[in-house]
Amino acid sequence: VQLQASGGGLVQAGGSLRLSCAASGGTFSAYGMGWFRQAPGKEREFVASITGGGYVTYYADSVKGRFTISRDNAKNTVYLQMNSLKPEETAVYYCAATSSYYRGNRDDRLYNYWGQGTEVTVSS
Repeated sequence: VQLQASGGGLVQAGGSLRLSCAASGGTFSAYGMGWFRQAPGKEREFVASITGGGYVTYYADSVKGRFTISRDNAKNTVYLQMNSLKPEETAVYYCAATSSYYRGNRDDRLYNYWGQGTEVTVSS
């Protein structure tokens, strides 16, 4: 499975961005999908995940109520709508795919495939 993330950019604090991750080379609906982020000098952290059918989602506490993960299996694409962005959320955002499931798929070690990352910069 190949993943291509896009949609990052520069946004002011309080603004919104929508990230996309297009998948190819596999049966997309068979994979749970996740978004992670890594800020400069910090470890990669879980943001959100969604099951293969798109019916169940999980979020990091820090983004609940502001971010929404969704997927369109007909388009082999997963999205991350980010609202009310904060400067501390400046990071490279990665999408990932997993054929496993464990406790909301919050652990990046569960993921088999990773996209290249898209950079999000939130200015204050």
